[in-house]
Amino acid sequence: MKKIDPSVPAKPSVQVLERMFTLIDVLASREEAISLKEISEKTGLHPSTTHRILNDLTIGRFVDRPESGSYRLGMRLLELGNLVKARLSVRDAALAPMRNLHKLIQQPVNLSMRQGDEIVYVERAYSERSGMQVVRAIGGRAPLHLTSTGKLFLALDDPQRVRAYATRTGLSGQTRNSITQLPVLERELAKARQYGIARDNEELELGVRCMAAGVYDDQGKLVAGLSISAPADRLDEGWLPKLQATASEISTALGHAASTAPSSDAASSQDSRSLMR
Repeated sequence: MKKIDPSVPAKPSVQVLERMFTLIDVLASREEAISLKEISEKTGLHPSTTHRILNDLTIGRFVDRPESGSYRLGMRLLELGNLVKARLSVRDAALAPMRNLHKLIQQPVNLSMRQGDEIVYVERAYSERSGMQVVRAIGGRAPLHLTSTGKLFLALDDPQRVRAYATRTGLSGQTRNSITQLPVLERELAKARQYGIARDNEELELGVRCMAAGVYDDQGKLVAGLSISAPADRLDEGWLPKLQATASEISTALGHAASTAPSSDAASSQDSRSLMR
């Protein structure tokens, strides 16, 4: 069997993708817009082929056409690049604090971020000794309204956006505890806004409860949620201050100057006990 030389870059198996990558590389080599003729000459592609692919990339906002016959890289690449940058920097800042928290509580600690109508798990600290099966691996996704971190993000949306989310998703449930009615979800989000934490009471998986606190960047923007998952009968409310302190530590590492989330004292008050279902 022929061996693959790792020093030789692999070529895409789809020709149009190879051509698209080549076009993007040419556009990336110049700060200013480039004419269709010059792009065609640099890539060796026929002008009609070049025009067709660039037109499709323009539709997807990966390429801009500032004026007829000239092209440059589009804003969609910047948006995606910022998403990747944020995800990687948050993960890097969170990894050590997450492991320290896990050592203290011996239960899974999750880092997740919002992507559209879902959260995606980007890191996890856990061990087999936790006694709980880890169902959602890194890269896994879950609906916002069924997860503790997802509720943190939804709580920042205005009422119109929350209603739009409910309409798009239908607020479908996965367990008998899932929130599937908009008024119930709105009350849950009001609690999350008030206390700066959110809960999953066996709404995503029966037998599993979660608590989440927010991670904020240098602009005070919620960029991720840090959550603890545990068997429903073993979730310890004493973990909450530790969770909030760890989330604050990660936020500080991201340049967040002052916590915008309520203090643990507020979350520990008598009123907040109704939140700790």
